[in-house]
Amino acid sequence: MPPRRSSFQLGSTRIAAGERVTVDLPLSVLSNHTPMTLPVHVVHGRREGPTIFVSAAVHGDEIIGVEIVRRLMRVPALRRLAGTVLLIPIVNAFGFINHSRYLPDRRDLNRSFPGSDKGSLGSQLAHRFLNDVVKQCDYGIDLHSAAAGRVNLPQIRVSAGDAKALELAHVFSAPIILQSALREGSLRDAASKEGVPMLLYEAGEGLRFDEFAVRVGVKGVLMVMKHLGMTGSRKIEASASNTPVSKKSMWLRAPEGGLLRATRTIGEFVESDDVLGMISDPFGEQETEVKATMPGLIIGRTNLPVVNQGDALFHVAQLPKAAVPGEAQDTIEEEIGGDAMFDEDEIL
Repeated sequence: MPPRRSSFQLGSTRIAAGERVTVDLPLSVLSNHTPMTLPVHVVHGRREGPTIFVSAAVHGDEIIGVEIVRRLMRVPALRRLAGTVLLIPIVNAFGFINHSRYLPDRRDLNRSFPGSDKGSLGSQLAHRFLNDVVKQCDYGIDLHSAAAGRVNLPQIRVSAGDAKALELAHVFSAPIILQSALREGSLRDAASKEGVPMLLYEAGEGLRFDEFAVRVGVKGVLMVMKHLGMTGSRKIEASASNTPVSKKSMWLRAPEGGLLRATRTIGEFVESDDVLGMISDPFGEQETEVKATMPGLIIGRTNLPVVNQGDALFHVAQLPKAAVPGEAQDTIEEEIGGDAMFDEDEIL
């Protein structure tokens, strides 16, 4: 009989093999004397395997990841887990409570890493998350959405030089992979410096649920765990993925202020000079076309019809048309909707 797997420690709590426990890591006390914690749900499998974290709501108004983590907690495969999963549905509880992207002092948590135990509130939260969670893991997946008033096509972002993250990105099988530079102070940058390959999932809109984005996220996380041998014996071959990879993207900005009537949306391929929308003044006396400047896939757009000059309107990832498999959004939605992975009620 194989020896029993050793326990996993998070903060002052030890979790035995085969157990799952929610650990509240103390953070601070609010001005009204209410204690604030960082809740981490730990699933410590009976069998040996890698340790992975799945986090959401680093930006407090990006709630799609919260729903993805909630559904992951109910997946039957976690009962037979090899390795350890740390599920953090709400990292930035301060912003989440206030429906805000930021912390109470207006700092962006995703620009506060690696943080300090003696710095600002955001710096202390970043320090705790990095040291107690990230450093204990072999891999990570951080779940985001667009800001309020914008919407993102489900996508995975990785840095160009991270071969392991790129492999996992293909396994995740979002509609597109975007290679983007690491930003100083971001969780992805801090994880990279600690040698922890991390995927950043972007999908949907702030303060809104999007069933398609949620399902792509749930399936993607489970695919990565399966590939790592955590939920099954059959490894998924990343080389079989047909997910297109874009190495460049840009936002098309409003050439003038007015009322935007968008004619194209996320998941659609556009060619150079294609008209994506029209901006008119409230009197209808003048209209200006918003045109694509390169061929690619629309991976983000504003949902706000009232725009100012310079506002970001359409986010286009550069791709040749041959790299996009059919009508991207429709094809992916059909695959997700008919996937047997979502037949069980308890996952939803």
